[in-house]
Parts: sequence; C-alpha cells; structure tokens
Amino acid sequence: MPLDNSAQICTAAAVLTAAVCFQGWRILNKPESKRTATERSAAIVHGITGLIGNTPLIRINSLSDATGCEILGKAEFLNPGGSSKDRIALYLIEQAEKSGQLVPHTDSCIFEGTSGSTGISLAMVARAKGYLCHIVMPSDQAIEKSQLLERHGATVERVAPCSIVDKNNFVNVARRRAAEYGADDKSGTRRGYFVNQFENPLNSDAHYRSTGPEIFQQTNGHIHAFVHGSGTGGTIAGVTHYLKQQVPGIMSFLADPQGSGLANKVNHGVMFAATEREGTRRRQQVDTLVEGVGLNRLTRNFANLLKPMQGDSKGKCMLDGAVSVSDRDAVRMSRWLMANDGLFIGSSGAINCVTALHVAHRLGPGHTIVTILADSGQRHLTKFWNDQAMVSLGHDVNAPATLDIFEQQ
Repeated sequence: MPLDNSAQICTAAAVLTAAVCFQGWRILNKPESKRTATERSAAIVHGITGLIGNTPLIRINSLSDATGCEILGKAEFLNPGGSSKDRIALYLIEQAEKSGQLVPHTDSCIFEGTSGSTGISLAMVARAKGYLCHIVMPSDQAIEKSQLLERHGATVERVAPCSIVDKNNFVNVARRRAAEYGADDKSGTRRGYFVNQFENPLNSDAHYRSTGPEIFQQTNGHIHAFVHGSGTGGTIAGVTHYLKQQVPGIMSFLADPQGSGLANKVNHGVMFAATEREGTRRRQQVDTLVEGVGLNRLTRNFANLLKPMQGDSKGKCMLDGAVSVSDRDAVRMSRWLMANDGLFIGSSGAINCVTALHVAHRLGPGHTIVTILADSGQRHLTKFWNDQAMVSLGHDVNAPATLDIFEQQ
C-alpha cells in the first residue's frame, strides 16, 4: 500500500510539473502585448515597452458607494511612461517599422505636435527602440511636461498657441520639421517620421486592439457605459468601436471641458462653445484649465464616432451623449478624489469622473460605468494642482463636503 501511494504521489508530481512547465512555456511564447497582467508578472518582459498596457481597472469607491453604480477607472497612469499615450506611441512606431517608414539605429527622428503626454510616451519608446525624438508643444502647457521630455532625451520646441489653420500651430510645425529632417541625406536612411496622432487612424486602432479588449475582459463584458474625453479622439473612438461590437446596448458618453465645442456637436449637431463668443476668449485653442482634451474642430479619429456603426439600420451616432464640464467642477472633483479615495489624477481624469457621476445619476443604481484615468497629477503640479494658481483664478481648492455639488449644472 505505501508503494502504491508513493507511485501515485510521483505521478501527480510529474503531471503538476509538466503543467507548470507548459504554462510557463505558453506565457513566454505569447506576445507581450497579448499577455494579461497576471501573466506578465510571472514572466520577464523585454524592455520598458513590455510594460505597456494591461493596466488595472479599479473601483472608485467614493463615487460607486454614493451612486449605487460600479464606477471603475482604468489606471492608465500606471503605464511606464505615465499615461495612456504609451499605447499609441508603441503601436504607431511599430506599424511605421513594419511599413518600412522607420528603421532603428539610422539616426532617424520621430516628430510630433502634442500637449505633452504623447510626446513623453514617444520619447520613451524612441529611446528604447533606437530613434531620436523631436516634440513641438504649445507654450502654455505645464512646464514639467517639457522637463520630462528633456529627461527622456527629446528635443523640445515650445511655440505660441494658435489655431490649426495657422502655419505656426504646434502640429503644423512638427509636420514641417519632419519633412525638413533628412532632406539632405542622399542615402535615404536618415528619416523624419511625423506621427500625426490627431488624424492618424492607427491611433484609434491601437485602442481598439488593446484598451477595449482589456476593459471587456476585466469586466467580463458586464458594462453599461463608457465615459471618456477627446483630444485626438483615438481612445474614445477605439474603445467605443470595440465595446459596441461586443456588448449589446452599451452606451458611450463624451466628457468635454469648457471651451470645447465637441459636446455641442454631439448633443445638438453644432460645433460651438459659449466661450467662443467674441470678446470672451482667454486662450487660443480651448478656453479651459484642462490639458490634453477638448477641441473646436473634428479630428479624423473623432469624426468616425459621429457616423453610425456598420449594420446599424437606425443610423445613430455611436456616442449616446456628452457632458460639458466646467473648470470649477474639474478642480472640485480632483480634490474630492484625493481626499476620499487617495487618487492623485490629472485634469482629464477629473472631467471623466465628473461625467461618470452624471451618467450614474442618469442610468440609476446597479449599472457599471468605466472611464479612463489617463495620467497622474504629477504632470500638473505647476498648473492644475497648484493651489495658489487655482485660487488666483477664483477656484475653491478645498475638497467638497458632498458630491451633491456636482449635480448643479
């Protein structure tokens, strides 16, 4: 009898060892971009780019408990470059390599016009893959973004904010710099590559292939609404397209900062913001404290959301509504989340959470709402998270005593 037991134990141990070895082999041979967070933690990733994606989905307790909904935030600030833009930086560069537009270690340079976060992600991936990086950004963005770019080895060019139709707009300058770069290289190996995140459809494709599937998997498909803002339109377009194909009846809402005309475009079909009235405007692009989202034009990525999904006989826009969030409420929400949840998030995440709160009130208890926490407050220390600066603009930087204050629109 003891011998039989020993044989059984040896057999079981052999089977278990084989299963563990097979599981390890399966994980190691699975592309890093397709590994779950659990699988990645059990394997060695190849360089910094192996850490991009598969970010946690966290329950925002204070908002969930107050509304009876499950309000979940995808912690994109945990990407190695500190924001959701890591995803498009890696995907767009990899696609450019596959098409032969970029070849590493050839003194080629990646160019982009950005408010900061995309530039930081591009600079990080460029360093990891053997490229130079040149970023053009509006001079009114938080200075710490420029400092981070420089620490990542990027050339930073700050230009005065102006309209996209102006040749000196930051996006147009980046396009021009890319065209000029390598023009005198007769071999053709030294290239300038313009990312063009605002109009490049690969931007939304990156989120269709990664962020959307991750949210679907993390919620087991139990999700009623998705909420996000729009800068380039890539995240909200890619995630909305994916989730609407997978989850019947899911709704998607735009979170829009004051000064942006996108909310009115979604809700009323007209691109207009009250701050666009003559004599009322303070800034060149969008009159808001919020950085990275809000526009008064349609990008190619966002415009695709205003079209009906393929096969939709009703011809409805893919967005189910939009909420225009004031700077006052953005500041209030950021301070509320820090005081009640310990969440230190950037300005775009704050307006996403205000909108998620409004959507929760609209849908009622028992619904699951997912939004994106794109970056940390660490990138906003000199502006959005500078209490003295906010007070000088008339904002209350104390955490609200109750969420009821956000119901007053």
